[in-house]
Amino acid sequence: MTRRFNRNLGAKGEVAEPTVNLTPLIDVVFVILIMFIVVAPLLELDRVDLADASSEVQDKSISAQETSPIGIHVHRDNTIWYNQKQVSLADLKVALKQAKKRYVGVRPQLFHDKRANFGTYQSVKNAAEDAGFTQMDVILKPG
Repeated sequence: MTRRFNRNLGAKGEVAEPTVNLTPLIDVVFVILIMFIVVAPLLELDRVDLADASSEVQDKSISAQETSPIGIHVHRDNTIWYNQKQVSLADLKVALKQAKKRYVGVRPQLFHDKRANFGTYQSVKNAAEDAGFTQMDVILKPG
């Protein structure tokens, strides 16, 4: 006589349904959520303060004048010019550190061509921050 055992049979011969225990998954989700809540305030975000717009719509284009002794120009081919001299990014960092010591309280002006890469802007901004500047005027050149 051969006996066949069915694994899905319970104590009274009824078929037991498989179950999934979700408790460990929920625990992990809660731990990750708590980590995000704790870490989120520690993240540094860059903030760009925009100039106030006038209430009137002007048809004229506003020309920006260089009023700062620290002028940085980024051309459409992503070349960087510091006070009318073409410089590399490393030279710009050195020049900005010297300018920070020489011109206390002055904000650099960045004239950025709209067709230049955003990465070039970010590199110039990082160089200015490394030199100790906390503010920079950004003037976008139409092109």
